Amino acid sequence: MKTVLITGVLGGMGKATTKLLLDNGYQVIGLDAKEQSQIENLPITYYQVDLTKTEEINKVYETVSKKIDNIYAIVHFAGIYQMDSLVEMEEQEFMRIFDINVFSIYRINKTFLPLLKKGSRIIMTSSELAPLAPLPFTGIYAITKSTIEKYAFSLKMELQLLGIDVSVIRPGAVKTGLLNQSISSMDKLCEKTKLYKDNTNKFSKIVNSVESKNISPIKIAKKVKKVLKAKKPKYVYSINRNRLLKLLNFLPRRFQLFVIKKLLQSK
Repeated sequence: MKTVLITGVLGGMGKATTKLLLDNGYQVIGLDAKEQSQIENLPITYYQVDLTKTEEINKVYETVSKKIDNIYAIVHFAGIYQMDSLVEMEEQEFMRIFDINVFSIYRINKTFLPLLKKGSRIIMTSSELAPLAPLPFTGIYAITKSTIEKYAFSLKMELQLLGIDVSVIRPGAVKTGLLNQSISSMDKLCEKTKLYKDNTNKFSKIVNSVESKNISPIKIAKKVKKVLKAKKPKYVYSINRNRLLKLLNFLPRRFQLFVIKKLLQSK
C-alpha cells in the first residue's frame, strides 16, 4: 500500500484528494495547522503542524520515519491567497506570505527527502497566474506562485538524477476556502487602500467575474491521482485556465499595461 504525504490536508483540495486516494487504496499522512477535530473521521495519520516552523516539521519527520521507511509521494496544497498593494502592504505580511506559500514547500521537501525512493514523486500546487504577467493587486500571490514554479523545475532537474519525479498542478479558480480568501482579501484591500480606492473597486468586479468560473476541488484530486498513476508524469498539468487571462498575455507587455490602465484608471 502506497503512502502519500499531503500538506494543507484539511483545505478543500486537500480533503477532496485525501478522500479520492483513500478510496483508491492509498494511505495518507496529513499535515495542517488546524485542530485535529476537523479531520472529520478521515482514516488518516494526522499531524497538526505550523509549516513555517522547521522544528515542528522535524518532530513530525522523526515520528513518521520511526513508523515507515518510505513515502510514495508528497502533495503540496498548503498556502494562502492574498490581494494587496505592493507599496502599501507591511513588510511582515510580505514575508509571511512567502514563508507559507514558498518556504514551507522547501522545508517539507528537504526534511522528508530521505523517505522518497526511486519512483517517488513530488506534486506542487501552483496557479494559472504563475506563467502569466502579474495583474495589479495580485502581485504578491503571483510572485510566490511564480517562485514555486522556478523552484519546482530546478528541483525536477536535480531529483531526476535520483529517479524522483516533480510535477506542478496549475489550476484556475477552484471552489474552496481559498476562493473565499480571495473575495475577502479583495474586500479588505478596497477598504484599506489609500492610493487605489477607485482602481481596486473596478478590479474587484473583474475578479468576481473571473472567479465565478470555478471548478470543484474533486477535479484537482483527479489530477493528483493521474500524476500518481502516470509512468512518466508531465511537469505541468493545467486545469480551468481563464481564457481572457490567457488572451491578455498574448499581447506584448506594453499593450497589457495599456489595457489594464484603461480598465482600472480613475476618471
